[in-house]
Amino acid sequence: MPAHPSHPADPARAERSAYSAHLDPRLLRAFLAVAEDLHFTRAAARLYVAQQALSRDIRRLERELGADLFVRTTRQVALTPDGERLLPHARRALEAQDDLLAAFGRAGPYGRTGAERPLLVDVNSPGLVSGRILALARELVPDCELMARFESGLTGAAAELLAGRLDASFGRFAGLEPAVRARLEQQPVRYEPMAVVLPEDHHLAALDAVPLDALAGEQVYAGAGNPRTLEWTGLARQLFEGRGIEVAAPAPLAVGTEEFRRIMAKTRTPVLAVVDFPAMPGSTLRPLVDPVPLSPVSLVWRKGLVHRGVAALRTAAARLAADEGWLERPAEGWIPATDALIMMSRI
Repeated sequence: MPAHPSHPADPARAERSAYSAHLDPRLLRAFLAVAEDLHFTRAAARLYVAQQALSRDIRRLERELGADLFVRTTRQVALTPDGERLLPHARRALEAQDDLLAAFGRAGPYGRTGAERPLLVDVNSPGLVSGRILALARELVPDCELMARFESGLTGAAAELLAGRLDASFGRFAGLEPAVRARLEQQPVRYEPMAVVLPEDHHLAALDAVPLDALAGEQVYAGAGNPRTLEWTGLARQLFEGRGIEVAAPAPLAVGTEEFRRIMAKTRTPVLAVVDFPAMPGSTLRPLVDPVPLSPVSLVWRKGLVHRGVAALRTAAARLAADEGWLERPAEGWIPATDALIMMSRI
């Protein structure tokens, strides 16, 4: 005889059905963090919760869905087939929730307490325009914590953005792989004129500006061999093509002013940079001309991220760009066609 509807034959199954009808988005955020990191400790850190609390949330989600989502061993964490099946649904559900909250001027949830978490912002290195944007954004939302990070290149930063270990960065968006760009959003910030860093006694250092043709026959360092700066090296290759300029061979990354000075003195290799590159001992910075090569800078953040800090960064970037003409492309400027199309976009 079939069980009466008010007395289900499987109480556990009925409990799962009741829970699943009202699935807590926090559980999906916990799942997504672990699925993207495949590491419970790192996922807990990015969610600002204890690892035990995160594990409890994952177990509760598995219980409510009636499926194992992860395979856990002492060495690794992997998604099960059911976990793989849930992943796109979880992303869509959370993006829809964030879009709804954004439409009403609300920030999404950032932790068990509901408190707004700090926003982690990569400014690449001190002295660049990204630092000025961050400073103004902090003024716009003084009660919101925007923490500076210093990554080396947008390619490396993009991996951190997608993993949730970073929230915003700056750089050449067109230099990222299309599959990576599809999961990020960007706002054009500046056509930044490029420059060259030379040893103080280099024969071109006496010039106020260095014509590109004057670098013919030179090897210029542009981050070759650094997997975190592929977008910058790619831009350099396009700029140098047909001009008799070579991209210098890979070299160890010089971190800090003293290391930069030592490597510059040892190799005497010119370095491709931007006009706002900070002063380095033993070297001189000269703008490039004829034509003026432009480094396209965008503010980049993870798609679906809702945070007052991102809104403040976007406002600050737009304000500075308007006040200082950062998005007015010089008539004599050089920029690859793909970059030009992206820089003309507005979101």
